[in-house]
Amino acid sequence: MSAKSAAPAASTLIERTGIEIIPESDRTARPRDLFWPWFAANVSVFGMSYGSFVLGFGISFWQATLVSVIGIVVSFLLCGLIAIAGKRGSAPTMVLSRAAFGVHGQKVPGIVSWLTSIGWETFLAIMAVLATATVITQLGGDGKNIGLRIAATVIVAALIVTASVLGYHTIMKLQSVLTWVTGVVTVLYIALTIGHIDLGAVMALPSGSAGQVIGALVMVMTGFGLGWINIAADWSRYQKRTASDGAIVAWNTIGGSVAPVVLVVFGLLLAGSDEDLSAMIAYDPIGALATLLPVWVLIPFLLTAVLALVSGAVLGIYSSGLTLLSLGIRIPRPTAAAIDGVILTLGTIWVVFFAEDFLGPFQSFLITLGVPLASWAGILIADILRRRRDYDEAALFDPRGRYGSWDAISIGTMIVASLIGWGFVVNGFAEAAPWNNWQGYLLFLVGGRDGEWAFANLGVFFALVLSFLVTYVARAGRIRRQEETAR
Repeated sequence: MSAKSAAPAASTLIERTGIEIIPESDRTARPRDLFWPWFAANVSVFGMSYGSFVLGFGISFWQATLVSVIGIVVSFLLCGLIAIAGKRGSAPTMVLSRAAFGVHGQKVPGIVSWLTSIGWETFLAIMAVLATATVITQLGGDGKNIGLRIAATVIVAALIVTASVLGYHTIMKLQSVLTWVTGVVTVLYIALTIGHIDLGAVMALPSGSAGQVIGALVMVMTGFGLGWINIAADWSRYQKRTASDGAIVAWNTIGGSVAPVVLVVFGLLLAGSDEDLSAMIAYDPIGALATLLPVWVLIPFLLTAVLALVSGAVLGIYSSGLTLLSLGIRIPRPTAAAIDGVILTLGTIWVVFFAEDFLGPFQSFLITLGVPLASWAGILIADILRRRRDYDEAALFDPRGRYGSWDAISIGTMIVASLIGWGFVVNGFAEAAPWNNWQGYLLFLVGGRDGEWAFANLGVFFALVLSFLVTYVARAGRIRRQEETAR
């Protein structure tokens, strides 16, 4: 794959640029432009459902509020740090990661990234279909009607795939519009449901242990910023080389965090007020939240909720297509996005029409991938913070270049950190996902599988921090020698 783009990215309706370096003439974006895709993808009312998920750890409202704010802001701050690489190298995240892992070595975390993106975008599509069925039922229709569900699946998948195939410029315009639409309806939702809050019940929630608090914190970080971290540089690669690193980090963090902080805190108030609502959210988050609304607002709520979920899925499928290309599959970018769209559609059909239990196995699958993804993030962030120069664009595509073919330190760090991390996470859905019961083999060090730390998902935190520290120290000399050859 050439390191240079064959044509300007904005010259046609469909973005043809794949994983190539963006030409200088097309790097016209400003840091504040990053606000729109991150805000639009995270302003969904689905964020309110995290209030139920967080309280499910058995912690108080104030503990839940603290971990939610910290988890959301810090996790999107980490996305902002990785976005710096996009400005410096004008290539997708998984191509820039070759500087840390080697041109061929990058395929190891690349596969993990691709699977994670496919999983998240399929999850969002499924939520959109289930929400449609629930709202139709509330309107007096038959939400379980097979024809209705097929139509909802087709429409949702078509919207996601079409936008992702059209590419960066269409998505940026789409997100700027969706930001206002979803923002207005979300404010309306809060205004109409604030009367359901019972402050007495919320404040009466008992405090949890340190293990429960840490578990909630890790879950929030994984569900928000860490869920996007493997695509963070994909949206900053069109930034001018003169753009401020600090501004890029700030706009990523603000765009990703501002809506979720408000939504999750409001979700905590709703879930803490109504145990039945909190239980319903576990199966159908958007549909459960819709039950609080009067009939007249259900249609705009449904349309906005679905569009917000579609917005998030579009970012995911666009980037998963780029990741597919970075693995060495030589097809056009639109084709890669379309292939991932087919996989998304098939996954949605399977869950909506055939699967008996979806949420449990899915969450178990994501926490399993979350450990190596956290390790990768720690390695890449350390690599970015150590570098002082722009990337060698040609070397990102040449295994004989300064970044080499395989970086033993990075790959070894990721393997060891993942093995340690998996030892400190446990499959919380043993009956629904028995294939994943092999984890947690190091929990005996912190009280065992029945101890208070068992469900804290410490492995994700350990993998992230350990990988960062090892890389920051062990690869310092190698990074310095790489940059010296550029003088």
